[in-house]
Amino acid sequence: MPQPNDLSRSLVALDQNSTIIAVVELSQSSWLVAGTLPGIERQPRKKLEPSPERLLGLLHRWRDEAVRAGRTITRIALAFEAGRDGFWLARWLAARGIEAHVIHASSLAVSREHRRAKTDRLDTELLKRGFLGWLRGERGHCTMARVPTIAEEDAKRPNRERDGLVGERTRIVNRIKSTLARLGIRNFKPTLRKAAERLATVHTPEGMPLPPNTLAELQRDMARLGFVVSQIREIEAARQKRLEQQHETGPHAMVRRLARIVGIGVETADLLVHEVLSRPMRDRRAVARYAGLTGSPDESGARRREQGLSRAGNARVRRGMIQLAWRFLTFQKESALALWYRARTADSRIGTRKTMIVALARKLIIALWRFVTTDELLDGVVLRPAS
Repeated sequence: MPQPNDLSRSLVALDQNSTIIAVVELSQSSWLVAGTLPGIERQPRKKLEPSPERLLGLLHRWRDEAVRAGRTITRIALAFEAGRDGFWLARWLAARGIEAHVIHASSLAVSREHRRAKTDRLDTELLKRGFLGWLRGERGHCTMARVPTIAEEDAKRPNRERDGLVGERTRIVNRIKSTLARLGIRNFKPTLRKAAERLATVHTPEGMPLPPNTLAELQRDMARLGFVVSQIREIEAARQKRLEQQHETGPHAMVRRLARIVGIGVETADLLVHEVLSRPMRDRRAVARYAGLTGSPDESGARRREQGLSRAGNARVRRGMIQLAWRFLTFQKESALALWYRARTADSRIGTRKTMIVALARKLIIALWRFVTTDELLDGVVLRPAS
């Protein structure tokens, strides 16, 4: 299998005599741009209003200044930290001939002083130092994030929106139950189809109807719950329609292939494909690391201990894979991974099972990645008939 660049270092040789290097510290109110210009001894720094046009104009002005100093500029490389602004600026600059990169904020080494100074000026110097090392091809300075296309980002929205709506549905249901529990009513189920109609007939254990203000509050909560449930169904129907119309190419084919595995539904398959499996990964270690299922050892001298999961990857994938691992043991009892888990947890200790379920989730996400990319199926896994 070809191994794509893991973005931990640049594979393009750096010629500083013909390259303008710039970094941007983004914020809501202003952007601070710092650069290194060939032939110019000073290292300019400029604060701008949040405007991509102003940023592009500044880069072109710096290029003209370097040309007047006798340098031929063939490359403009710019970087900024991943954050609230996402990747739109990198795409906008790339479309206008600027080499734009997005730095993983957690990959930059920072001072460990108790009260370290932190300003935008110091942050730009830190970004510039890490970016220069990355451009020189040296490992360990910083790691770049892959810039997704708008279509790739948009494909994640339905699943993430549904996840938020499911959480909102749970909060509304819990709030309704808590309100009724204060009145001694415990047998009311807000999720039933005719729950809103039945609400007016509910009585307290003393035989009294619900107080008027409480009843009005519950009716509003039931209306809100019905609206949230309708939106969840709308998202699910739209997803099913997309899978039926575009089932032969790209991520949709991966979703259908994953959903054939007994124990994996369309919802889980859609989450895994659009969050991790459709991304170009270097190897199995990169897959496990992106899912946040790798360990974080703490070793110094004779001390050896494990701090648990690093949790540096995608939190949605990590939560989904832990749940899927438990479900996998139920639906795929004769698979090689299930047999491996039972052999490792033969002592029946709770601590061992909880630790090994994470190891099972890590092995499982790697096996699923191989299945959708190379069609390599894990031994003993049962598939549904092809539809």
